[in-house]
Amino acid sequence: MSLVNVHPVRPVELLSVASEMFPFVKTGGLGDIVGTLPRALLAHGIRTRTLLPGYPALQAARNEGRCVARFSDLLGHEAAIWENRLHGNDIFILDVPALYDRAGDPYVGPDGNDWPDNDIRFAVLARAAAHIAHGAIEGYCPDLVQAHDWQAGLTAAYLHYDQRPAPPVVQTIHNLSFQGCFPASSLPRLGLPAHALCMEGVEYYGQVGFLKAGLYFAAWITTVSPTYAREIQTPEGGMGLDGLLRARARMLTGILNGIDVDIWNPEHDPDVHFPYRLRDIAGRAANKRALQAEFGLPQDPDAFLLGIVSRLTMQKGIDLLPDVAADLFGDNIQLVVVGSGSLSIQRELSILQRRFPRRFACHIGYSEALGHRMPASVDALLMPSRFEPCGLTQMSACHYGGVPIAARVGGLADTIVDANAAAMAGNSATGFLFSPVDATTLLAAIRRAHTTFRDRQAWAILQRNAVAYDVSWSGKAAQYADLFRMVVARARSREDAGGNVVSLHRADRTAATAARRRIARQPRLRTSRPRPGYQG
Repeated sequence: MSLVNVHPVRPVELLSVASEMFPFVKTGGLGDIVGTLPRALLAHGIRTRTLLPGYPALQAARNEGRCVARFSDLLGHEAAIWENRLHGNDIFILDVPALYDRAGDPYVGPDGNDWPDNDIRFAVLARAAAHIAHGAIEGYCPDLVQAHDWQAGLTAAYLHYDQRPAPPVVQTIHNLSFQGCFPASSLPRLGLPAHALCMEGVEYYGQVGFLKAGLYFAAWITTVSPTYAREIQTPEGGMGLDGLLRARARMLTGILNGIDVDIWNPEHDPDVHFPYRLRDIAGRAANKRALQAEFGLPQDPDAFLLGIVSRLTMQKGIDLLPDVAADLFGDNIQLVVVGSGSLSIQRELSILQRRFPRRFACHIGYSEALGHRMPASVDALLMPSRFEPCGLTQMSACHYGGVPIAARVGGLADTIVDANAAAMAGNSATGFLFSPVDATTLLAAIRRAHTTFRDRQAWAILQRNAVAYDVSWSGKAAQYADLFRMVVARARSREDAGGNVVSLHRADRTAATAARRRIARQPRLRTSRPRPGYQG
C-alpha cells in the first residue's frame, strides 16, 4: 500500500532532468521511463516537472506555453526555458538552438560519431537544472531533483560547488555503460572550479566524468533493478565504477521499471493488426500470420516464431545469431529481428537473410510500430543480453502473451521465472532463462522453449502465467515515492546553513519513518571499501 493512501502527506515537487522522453525523443528505455513514470508517481503524491533539451521534435510539439526563465550567459549561451503541458506531462523545454536544434539522433551526428560538443550540450542541461533547483523559476521550488543517466550527471556537482542551500539529488542509472567522459581540458568551459578535477570531485581516470560526478555527489542513487544494483558493484559489471558504488552501497537502491499498461494494451493498441483482449491467447494467432506475411515468411502456424526488438549491439548479444543460425533453422523455427546499431552486426544479419530467406527476416531501423506489433505476434521474444539493467521488451512480451527467452542477468533475472520443472508444476513459470551468455546456452534455451511450444497445453499455461505478471508502474512507483519522501525528509532534518534544524511537517515525519522501514526491509546490498587503486 502506498504511503499517500495512509497519511495525508503534502505532495513532493520533483524536478526530473533527462535527455530523452517518449513520445518526443527516444533511443531506448530511458525515453520510455522518463515519459511514463511521472504519471504513475502522481498517484502516490509526487508531482513531476521534466526538464528536457529543446530538440526539434519538442519545439514542434510545443504549444504557445510561457517563457519562465531567460539566461544571457548559460555556460556561454543565451537560453530560455519554456513551460508546457504535453501528452499529460509538465515539461520545461530548454531552448538553446545552437546546441539542440539538430535533426536526427540526440547524441550522434550524420557521420555516425558523437556530436563533438556533447560535453557542453549536456553540461548546459545540468547547469539549467541547478538554476531551477535554486529557484530560477518564479513560484517553483522543487523538493527533490532526479537526474537521469550521464547527461544529467553534472546536476549534483553544480549544486555542490554552488555552495548554496539546494534540494537533494537522486542520480538514476539506466545503463552504466554510458558514462559521459570528456577530456580534462573541457573543465573550464563547463563552469566548474579547477579544484573539482580531483578524485573527490568530477575527475574520473584523468577525465571529467559526468556520471561519476552524479554518483559521487548525489544524496541517493537508484538503478532500474535489484539484480543490476548488485551487479554494478562487481568488477565484472561495474564498468570501472564498482569501487565508488560499493562505497556508496547504503545509498543505492534498485527499483524495477514498469510499462504504461494504457499504452501497452493489445485490445486498443493501434499498431496491432488484429486487436485482442489481454488474456485471449487464441486471439494472437491472426497477428502471427500477419507478421509472417509482413516479413515474407511462410504462414505456418506450427513454426516457432521468435522475435528480437533491440539495439543491435554486443551488449544485446545479437552477434551470437550467426553462430547458432545453421542449427537453429534446421528445426521449424522462424526469427524476425527489428533494430539498428552496429554496422558489422547489420551486415551479418543481411547475410543471414540471404542464406535463410524462409526462416529469417530483419528490419534495420528503429520502429515504434513494430516494437508494439512484435510482442502481439511472435511466440517468443529473444533477449540474449550480456548485461541488461532492466529491460522493457520482456515486460511487453509477457503482457501481450509472448514468452520471453532471456539471459539470466539484471532485470531479466528479476522479472522472468524460468520454466524449470518445479516452476511449470507450480504454474509460476513465465519464460526461459539461460546463463552464461554464449552460443551454446542460447541455442539450448531456444530448443528447450521449442520443446515446450510443441506441447500446446503447457505453452498456453506458460502464456497465461506471463500475462498475469504485473508489469505496470503501480507497485514500482510506490517504491519510488517512498524513497523520494525519505530522501527529502533526510535533507530537511539536517541543519541549515544558519545552524537551525529544518522542521518537518508531522505527516512528512511519519511518512519518512515508514519509508525508511520499508526500504530497510529490502535486501541490503553488500558494502565494502573501494578496491585498491580506485581512481573514480
